[in-house]
Amino acid sequence: MADTTEAVERESMDYDVVVVGAGPAGLSAAIRLKQLSPDLSVVVLEKGSEVGAHILSGAVIDPIGLDKLLPDWREEDTPIKTPVTDDRFLFLGQSGGIRLPNVLMPKLMSNHGNYVVSLGNVCRWLAEKAEGLGVEIYPGFAAAEILYDEAGAVVGVATGDMGIGRGGAHKDSYTPGMELRGKYVLFAEGVRGSLSKMAIAKYGLADGREPPKFGIGLKEIWQVPPEKHQPGLVQHSFGWPLDGKTGGGSFLYHFEDNQVAVGYVVHLNYQNPYLNPFEEFQRFKTHPMVAEMLEGGKRLAYGARAITEGGYQSVPKLTFPGGALIGCSAGFVNVPRIKGSHNAMLSGMLAAEHVHEALAAGRANDEIAGYEEAWRGSEIGRDLWRVRNVKPLWSRFGTLLGIGLGGLDMWVQSLFGFSPFGTLSHGKTDAASTKPASECKPIDYPKPDNVLSFDRLSSVFLSNTNHEEDQPVHLKVRDMELQKASEWAVYAGPSQRYCPAGVYEWVDQESDPRFVINAQNCVHCKTCDIKDPNQNIVWTVPEGGGGPNYPNM
Repeated sequence: MADTTEAVERESMDYDVVVVGAGPAGLSAAIRLKQLSPDLSVVVLEKGSEVGAHILSGAVIDPIGLDKLLPDWREEDTPIKTPVTDDRFLFLGQSGGIRLPNVLMPKLMSNHGNYVVSLGNVCRWLAEKAEGLGVEIYPGFAAAEILYDEAGAVVGVATGDMGIGRGGAHKDSYTPGMELRGKYVLFAEGVRGSLSKMAIAKYGLADGREPPKFGIGLKEIWQVPPEKHQPGLVQHSFGWPLDGKTGGGSFLYHFEDNQVAVGYVVHLNYQNPYLNPFEEFQRFKTHPMVAEMLEGGKRLAYGARAITEGGYQSVPKLTFPGGALIGCSAGFVNVPRIKGSHNAMLSGMLAAEHVHEALAAGRANDEIAGYEEAWRGSEIGRDLWRVRNVKPLWSRFGTLLGIGLGGLDMWVQSLFGFSPFGTLSHGKTDAASTKPASECKPIDYPKPDNVLSFDRLSSVFLSNTNHEEDQPVHLKVRDMELQKASEWAVYAGPSQRYCPAGVYEWVDQESDPRFVINAQNCVHCKTCDIKDPNQNIVWTVPEGGGGPNYPNM
């Protein structure tokens, strides 16, 4: 082992703009910057082993952002190949269900004109476009620290050190992180990004906003028999297996090569600590109207990711000295549409345009206030404004009445341009929504049949997640005694259920309960950082290149 007492000097590289995260927002920002000024130096950092490795989305993509960024994309060979041909909405009971007439749905809920895609593959293609314009992209490097100047402005980020053992000692493979300094830094880390979270806290960006709200999305890719495959079919459902008080629903998207994206979303403001989102997903697939699509098929991939659900009310202030939040770091998901990639791309472009303007004026490391002032009047603001009450109505009134009122609200706004509800608040955080176990009933989930339903460990295997085991645990517990006294004793250990990868376990439960963290299983969904009832778990980045390696998500 190398000596850890020596002062480590980091290498430093200077750029005009540093982008953290190679998702649709970060890549769109980078492309737009180079379109506006080819001479700008732009770098994109990506913690996944490759671009797209950590991207997980439904995904039905609204091409509005793409049309604006790359207007000629339809004339090229792209991974966007399957237009939506059939749009279905179902309400499920335990053994049956009804299809809701499309005519009841507001026009904004229609998916015609959209495409079923692998968002990971779309990002891989966008990365090629960016590199073709001269953008430097560095996958496998996790941005672990924000760099500030003496005035408190953001001046760059530092990547995490590599080759540190679990005990903190430097291994023979030790490599110090690098500093990437920029005149502006754009945080495009996705939901609950660790640096974005730091910036929000440091600059008070969430002050005066509603609490952020989240869901967890679980997804599998299945290859089904050709006779069952319906390219372009988009199907959403709500109802069973969740009870009427718990928000969530499913998606089934048929895309190319006889593949179907099967997914389930559970809103993280659920009350019962015994609820297990992974098991709800597995149970959903056994419903007769779903099973008939999947029987005879093969499960190819699995993954999970948190989703921003706060919408318009919860968007924090987006700018601070030296940088800005874009994409899901800003919270631009349209909840009823289950779409965020279009707004991610639009926000990346919008931020890029304001950064370019600032750079052209000779500015650096100051606040690009124009971006914050512009987003509400843009396509993003208009998209989120019309659906701002859907989530709070669902949370207040439950599934049936809440969805009905949300649909009415969207119709009234579409037709008359106002809401009878005004703008509703979200109230509690998702962590604070959890009830003590003594007030709730345990849920008895069926054992997996290994045909339609599966266990977590075999599922995690399909995520191709991998971490160097001999590294510091990246999931930090602030107070282990609090974890035992509250998370276990009061809430019955919900971490062992809400985590979709089996990272957390309570062992020796009958004698001396101990909290075990299997960090190597982590798929970087961030649910623990959101749902822990005491906010006692903090998600931080592991070594670069760790985490899932999604091939087609």
